[in-house]
Amino acid sequence: MTYVDDLANEYKDIMTKYLFNDQQYEAIEMCHTFSDKVIQIDTSPEEIVTLHMDLIEEMSIKDGELIHSSLNILQEVLIAFGFTYRDYKAMLAKLETHDKELDVASSLQETMLKTPIPVLDSLEIGAISVPAGKVSGDYFNIINHENALLSFGVADVIGKGIPAAIAMSMVKFAMDFQGATINPSESLQKLNRVVERNVNQNMFITMFYGLYDLKTGTLDYSSAGHEPGLIYRSATNEFEEIDAKGIVLGVTDSAEYEQRRVTLEKDDMLIVCTDGVTELRKHDDTFIDLNDIKDMIYETKDHHPQDIVQYVYESLTRMQHANKKDDLTLFILKNTG
Repeated sequence: MTYVDDLANEYKDIMTKYLFNDQQYEAIEMCHTFSDKVIQIDTSPEEIVTLHMDLIEEMSIKDGELIHSSLNILQEVLIAFGFTYRDYKAMLAKLETHDKELDVASSLQETMLKTPIPVLDSLEIGAISVPAGKVSGDYFNIINHENALLSFGVADVIGKGIPAAIAMSMVKFAMDFQGATINPSESLQKLNRVVERNVNQNMFITMFYGLYDLKTGTLDYSSAGHEPGLIYRSATNEFEEIDAKGIVLGVTDSAEYEQRRVTLEKDDMLIVCTDGVTELRKHDDTFIDLNDIKDMIYETKDHHPQDIVQYVYESLTRMQHANKKDDLTLFILKNTG
């Protein structure tokens, strides 16, 4: 006997108790349990009506008053469907409102976090940042100080949704507010205090912060628990990894950040990304290999960085597991000397 047969027998037992055994109260109580069961298996109201009619025929109920009385059972069962439908409509209304709010938040975030990419004589820049949903927890910012110095940051909020978007907006404004020549370690210390005091205690931010000197090609950098950067060396045709010690932003207001320096020679590139790139899930549910990303960059190394980041993004999109997406940001500096 199947589960559906058991439900049919249960409904028949309800009708018997209500119509013939003078157990109306008990039968009505059984209707509530029966309703929960049939709703859980996605039974439609039409199927319940059909079951009711079939049982009237099977039980040879021909008396008009009994048939009319049996409708009380049917009504009691279908009341639960009414509640379910109203709950469903209310949920749809809430989702629609939520979607509209997300659309507004997405548009506002796009405006607030929009970063112009400067055109410079000795440096080419490429950047792309794509949210997994409507709002992003990733961010990049570029500040051209017009004194041959360029500040930039790539950040990732450990969190999702509108709270992450708000946190990222706060970081952007704090970064824009800082002085023109402030070094990366001091910058992260100040940003850390902003995050620690103003962002939810369960939300943290990773960040790679750099200060590039266009005259000398030197790059001072610090990291707040962010993904290590890569440098492509044109002379040797090889990649090297760069990193600096530092805890994620928002843990403690007394955090300090190591600062290091490298030099980009002509046609060298700095590559910084978020974990949406390095921890991307492929169709077979495995993680991407960093060598795959290096190969993509190597294949396009002679192109403008903006073309490179676009190529990498499109390649990753084809590889990515459709149901396991994350915010993705890729940032490249190329010394054209």
